Amino acid sequence: MPRKKRLRKVVAPPRFQGYKPYGSRLEGNGSVDLLYEEYEAIKLADYDLMNHNEAAVLMGVSRPTFARIYESARRKIAVALVETKEIKSVFGNAELQDNWFLCTSCEAKFNKPESVISEDCPICKSSKIKLLQAE
Repeated sequence: MPRKKRLRKVVAPPRFQGYKPYGSRLEGNGSVDLLYEEYEAIKLADYDLMNHNEAAVLMGVSRPTFARIYESARRKIAVALVETKEIKSVFGNAELQDNWFLCTSCEAKFNKPESVISEDCPICKSSKIKLLQAE
């Protein structure tokens, strides 16, 4: 029996639900699920320009595990671009650094500092919010 996967630390969830190809004549070409930890690996390595060792420490995984997560993310993005597929943001095997919430009215993702007492969405002021966690 394989070992249980350790949760990967993610600072913040992606600020998007997905991306769709623009101008493609191929409708309904499918989608690719980009996991939160894969998004975090791309962000740390390519956007924040961290080396794999530094990024692995931040995510709480080994360097080889980080490299596998990063490679998986790159392949998924390549498949989506070449085969004109939609990219969807999916929770995956992640552990958010802070408590993050999702507004079910406007789909905004946000965290609340401990000093904030309000139970409403900071964007649309709706009270329809839920804790963002693995589904």
